[in-house]
Amino acid sequence: MGKVGTKKHSTFIDMTAMSDVTVLLLTFFMLTATFKPKEPVEILAPSSISERKVPEFDVLTILISASGQVFLQFDKPENAVAVLNKMGAHYNMSFTDKQKRALVDQPSIGVPMNQMASFLNLKLQEQDAALKTTSIPVDSTNNQLADWVKYAVEVNEDIKLSIKADQNTPYPQVQKVMKTLVDIKQNRYSLQTTLKGLKELDY
Repeated sequence: MGKVGTKKHSTFIDMTAMSDVTVLLLTFFMLTATFKPKEPVEILAPSSISERKVPEFDVLTILISASGQVFLQFDKPENAVAVLNKMGAHYNMSFTDKQKRALVDQPSIGVPMNQMASFLNLKLQEQDAALKTTSIPVDSTNNQLADWVKYAVEVNEDIKLSIKADQNTPYPQVQKVMKTLVDIKQNRYSLQTTLKGLKELDY
């Protein structure tokens, strides 16, 4: 008895719909993703098992490096410029429009006020290099961090404070920053840590 032949069917699959869905998903994630701003120095936050997320909007982040340097990062550049104006008035300084635009391009603030004008006159790459050796003063006799935070709250009453310290930062340096916030009655803030996958959280 002869073999019964089977008709071969085409294995072609139209992937047009799948490609459209992929492009739509990719576009969605690109538009909704929040990009992490560059940091002036590498800061590796300590680990934690907590899963509470740090606020994503209206946040003022205080960075503390392993060597104790203190920096600020505003999530909204317009807030940074508004606070700079108040700081300039407080310290009897004025800034040009060009210098204010430079602050918008530079996500990190980390120099004493007497160096701010010359710092903003530098090119962006030169600013990045300068930040590795400077810091916002947090001394008892010259606590400029307190002024920055105080004016940040004045500019945006809904602003939330977050501290991100390196896992090797000496505790007295972190305590000094926390004491500064307590002294100006800013007792609510997040402490950023890392979990699996280097996800930034607070505890």
